[in-house]
Amino acid sequence: MALNFPTKKRTIQQKIVNKANLGMDLEAMINESNEYYLGNDIAVIHKKPTPIQIVKVDYPMRSKAVITEAYYKTPSTTDYNGIYKGKYIDFEAKENHNKTSFPLANIHPHQMEHLKNIIKHGGIGFLIVAWNTYNEYYLLPFEVAYEYWEGANDGERKSIPYQTFKEKAFPIKEGYIPRLNYLKTVDEVFFK
Repeated sequence: MALNFPTKKRTIQQKIVNKANLGMDLEAMINESNEYYLGNDIAVIHKKPTPIQIVKVDYPMRSKAVITEAYYKTPSTTDYNGIYKGKYIDFEAKENHNKTSFPLANIHPHQMEHLKNIIKHGGIGFLIVAWNTYNEYYLLPFEVAYEYWEGANDGERKSIPYQTFKEKAFPIKEGYIPRLNYLKTVDEVFFK
């Protein structure tokens, strides 16, 4: 929206912003929720650190070491894991800025293999996908993601349509405390 002053010499551009999640990305919301779950003895779920190999460190001052070169040791598996209601839980969190589909290129083969093994051994595995365009969050069961993943390997579409999320995924409500109550959705899907 442009505001014109009476002299028409100055124009101020005002950007209209959705302030719902200003400065709060998906991982920050999940981390905040996990702190709530831990603090209230509901679950123990943590973000997994990505293992790195430090190669070079600069020491401008003894107390201010700076890592200047590092490499990932191994590909990470998924973003989060822990225990909830006596079950092992493991999931990947992804943000999506598209309007019509979630690109399967956002999921790495080793992550799908990892989640497949979690399910095979009795754990709970899924993806949490944020549709930033719509300010919506979904729990996508591994089986649905894997169906599309296998199809992409067979030459079919390389994305999951938004409509599939509406039909086969489960909405996660955003709230105040916890910020993203994904365990309520886990209850509805896995602990019926």
